[in-house]
Parts: sequence; structure tokens; C-alpha cells
Amino acid sequence: MSIDNVEKITELIMDVIREKNLVTSGASDTLDEDLNIPVGISNRHIHLSREDLEICFGKDYQLTPIKDLSQPGQFACKETMTICGPKGSIENVRVLGPVRKESQVEILASDNFKLGIKAPLRISGEIAGSSPITIVGSKGSKYLHQGAIVAARHIHMTEDDAKRFGVRNGQIVAIEVEGLRGGTYTNVVIRANDKSRLECHLDTEESNAMGLNSKSKIRIIK
Repeated sequence: MSIDNVEKITELIMDVIREKNLVTSGASDTLDEDLNIPVGISNRHIHLSREDLEICFGKDYQLTPIKDLSQPGQFACKETMTICGPKGSIENVRVLGPVRKESQVEILASDNFKLGIKAPLRISGEIAGSSPITIVGSKGSKYLHQGAIVAARHIHMTEDDAKRFGVRNGQIVAIEVEGLRGGTYTNVVIRANDKSRLECHLDTEESNAMGLNSKSKIRIIK
């Protein structure tokens, strides 16, 4: 076999190898992108019942939406409130809509010290036996015998998303965060139902600790 033929065969083999690597790399990139989850960063906020909304803002009062949130049907409101504990208060806490069956105040872990309360770590909606707190609106106030929590980090997703990620509703997973301050968070709750949109919810303290922002994405590691 001539040297020219050897060189041609070698070049053909290299072309095949390069093409295979490109195809494999592209598939991997697509797979990686499919497994990324967007991040939603939450500050302290309040969910109000219809009864408590009217006590704090007036009879037949309606919330004023100013921005739709990522989860379908939920929105940030123009209304803000002051929350009070035995040792202090925090002003300008945003109300989120729509109204709920029971009022709930989601605070940051460090807020416990300023307010003088011991809000437990809970999934949103699980307020039985949680900390009491007072909420103050423009027309009145209400002492809640329970309702103040620190929200547990969680991932919203549909049932189809859960199948794709190989997880189930209520499962506890860990997540991996890339970046200079990245790392791993454990004890992340999967919340899967067909009314959700894919998003990992962390509070501002958690996101600041790992240098996250609204454009960051995370991955589930089991």
C-alpha cells in the first residue's frame, strides 16, 4: 500500500472519529440542558386568607396584582404589611396572591432573631403548630396564633417532569449548584403536580450563600 493511500485512509478514520465525537458531545449537551432546573428566589412574604385580608385592609378589599409569579395563578401584590413579634417588627413585607384558606407568613431564618420568634422549617401550607405572629395592614391588625414558618427549599414540577427526573412527589433530594460559591444543598422536597411549573425555590439567604440569581440553574443529585 502506498504512503498516499495510508494517509487517505488515516484521514477518513479521523473524520469518522471527529464526527462521532461531535454527535456524542451534542447529545450530551442537550441531555445536560434537559436536566437543568431554573431557580426562583424568594424573600419574606405573606399569604392572606379572605377574612384576614378584610380585617387588615377593609371590608370587601381586593388585592392589587403588580407582577405574575412563575407558578401559574400566583402573583405579587402592591400591598405590603408589617409583621411583629415579641422583640421587634419588620416593615414592607410583600403580600402574594391569590387569597388562601389560611394566612401564612414566610420569613427568613435570621428574621427569627429580630422578631423574637421560633418559626419552624416547613413546607408551605403546613402551618399547624407553627409560630404565632402579628400582621399589620393599612386598616387593622391580626394576631395569628400560628402561621409563621421558614420555607423548606423545594422544587416545583409537573408529574411528567417527575418522571423525566426519576423522582416522585414528596421525595427528598439534593441539588448541585455550580459557580465560584457553588456547592450542594440537601433536604430539598419534590413538589410534583400538574398545576406547577418547573422551578427550584430557595430563599434569599440560601441563594446569597451560593451566589445564585434568577438566571442560575441547578441539577438534582440523588
